[in-house]
Amino acid sequence: MSIWWSLHLRREAASVPLARRLLMGTMESAGVHPDVSYELSLALTEACANAVEHGGAATPGAPGGAYRVTAYLDGETCRIEVADSGPGFPPGRVRMSARRRGRRRTRRPSRAPKSVTPSETAESGRGLCLIRELADHVDFGNKPGRGGAVISFDKVLKWREDAPLVSA
Repeated sequence: MSIWWSLHLRREAASVPLARRLLMGTMESAGVHPDVSYELSLALTEACANAVEHGGAATPGAPGGAYRVTAYLDGETCRIEVADSGPGFPPGRVRMSARRRGRRRTRRPSRAPKSVTPSETAESGRGLCLIRELADHVDFGNKPGRGGAVISFDKVLKWREDAPLVSA
């Protein structure tokens, strides 16, 4: 069985817990193990916080007051995408792709230099690092043409023993 939903949210701090609660409720109803639900909800919180903070209008005067969150629970995987309409990632931080848990780390072709891990005293930049640690696969970049950033991540799901949606 598959479940998916999409939200169009205002770029306000109050929208972040709404997206997180919807994801947690969906995963709890589906029977996803609480540890996996927590990790994905924390990654979603970081992605939404980035959209709220950095996802403003790409050009002055243009609308930039919203962002979109889409979640897919399909088979054994949950995939989440957060897209905004802001200026996007700086050229040195686009199109990174990373896999965890024994899988090879890859970088998509780009002329941009490899992004730098933030220092312990940096006031920003840790959200993407945290998402990379919590998810199995992370991809982020800029929307072609229209502007804005997109971050997507997925994780293989573990199920509770009483999970109603696990196919036997």
